[in-house]
Amino acid sequence: MKEPFVDKNKLDEITEQFPTPFHLYDEAGIRQKARDLYEAFSWNEGFKEYFAVKATPTPAILKILQEEGCGVDCASYVELLMSHKLGFEGHDIMFSSNDTPASEFEYASKIGAIINLDAYEHIELLKNTIEIPKTISCRYNPGGVFALGTDIMDNPQESKFGMTKEQLIKAFKELKGLGVEKFGIHSFLASNTVTNDYYPALAEELFELAVEVVEETGVELDFINLSGGIGVNYKPGQQENDIFKIGEGVHQAYDKVLGAHGLTSVKIYTELGRYMLAPHGLLVTKVLHRKNTYRTYIGVDASAVNLMRPAFYGAYHHISINGRYDDKATEKVDIVGSLCENNDKFAVERMMPEIQIGDTLLIHDAGAHGFSMGYQYNAKLRSAEILLQEDGSPRMIRRAEVPEDYFATLYGFDFSE
Repeated sequence: MKEPFVDKNKLDEITEQFPTPFHLYDEAGIRQKARDLYEAFSWNEGFKEYFAVKATPTPAILKILQEEGCGVDCASYVELLMSHKLGFEGHDIMFSSNDTPASEFEYASKIGAIINLDAYEHIELLKNTIEIPKTISCRYNPGGVFALGTDIMDNPQESKFGMTKEQLIKAFKELKGLGVEKFGIHSFLASNTVTNDYYPALAEELFELAVEVVEETGVELDFINLSGGIGVNYKPGQQENDIFKIGEGVHQAYDKVLGAHGLTSVKIYTELGRYMLAPHGLLVTKVLHRKNTYRTYIGVDASAVNLMRPAFYGAYHHISINGRYDDKATEKVDIVGSLCENNDKFAVERMMPEIQIGDTLLIHDAGAHGFSMGYQYNAKLRSAEILLQEDGSPRMIRRAEVPEDYFATLYGFDFSE
C-alpha cells in the first residue's frame, strides 16, 4: 500500500475546483527532498544539485528548487531559454546535450552555462562556433556492463552518450590547449537504481578515473557530476533510497580516492530529476467506464498522453482509489485510457479493490517524466498541473490545453479560423 501526500477530503475539494485529469505536486515534499539532499552532501564544499529540467519542465517547480539552492540541467534550447527566463544564470545552468546543433552551443555560451560535452568530435564544432569557455565538462562512458556484485544495473556500452576514457583524456588535453582552465567529469551509468550502493560505487569509479586523468593531463579538476540514477520505489514493499546513507557512502569514496591524492577541492554535483520529483507528484484521474469482455477494463479520463511510462516502458505505477487505501483487492482489472492504442494501459491484470464509475484514482510517483513526456496522439490535449502549496491550498501552475492551442500551428495551412 502507498498512501498519497493528500487526504481524501482535500483531494475531493481539489477535484471540485479543477477538472481531471491533472498532475498534482506536493510543495512541502519537494522542498524537504532538496533540503535533505543538501544536508546529506554538506560535507562537500561547493556541492550543487542541477535538477534535470526534462523530468518536470514546469516554471513553478523550477522556482521552488531554485529557492532551495538548486541549479538546472538542460538538454535543449527551449530548456535553456525557460531556465534563463526564470533567473537561472551562468554556472547555475548545466547544458548536457547530445547530437547538438551549433546554434544551441551558441546560446548556452551566451548565457554562460557550463557546457557538458557529449562527444570528442564536438570540440571541432565548438572551435568553429563559440569562444571556448574557461570551464567545461566532458561526459564519460566506460563501456561494458555496470554491475553491483552479481546484479547487472545497466549496459553503458549500448548507450549513445559520452566518450571513451581515451577520448576523454584526449579531449582534456586539447581543450586545455585551447584555453580551458577548469574541468568537470560527468557520467551516467544506470537509471532508477533502488539501492544505496549505486552512487557510492559510481563515485568511486569516477574518482579513480579523475586521479588518472589529472595525472596524465595536469588539468585543474573543478567538479565531478555524478548525474542521476538514484531511483524511486515505484512498487509497494520496495525500500526507498536513503539519501543520508548515499551521501555518506560517496563521502567515504571521496576520502579514500580523491583525498588520498590531494584532490580535496573537487566539488560534487548531482542531477536527480526522478529522485527529486517523482514521489511528489500524482496523476489524478476519474473513472468513466467499466467494460467486461475477456478481461475487466476500467476506463479513466487520463491516458498515456498524461503518463507515458507504463505504455512505453511497461513501467509499474501504483494506483490507489481516493480514500480507500485499506480496501482489500478483490478483482483483476486493466486500467486503461482512451487512445486508439492497445498499450494505453496504466495497469495490466492488476488486483484492485472493486472500482466504481465516478471513483477518483491516484496514480503514484508521477511527478517526474510524467507531464513532460506527454504527446498529442488522437489530438489529445495536455492536462493541467496543480501545486498543493505548503499552506494546503491548491494553485494551478499550468492550465489544460484547449482545442485552440492544438489548432494554433495549423491556421493558414489549409485550415482557417
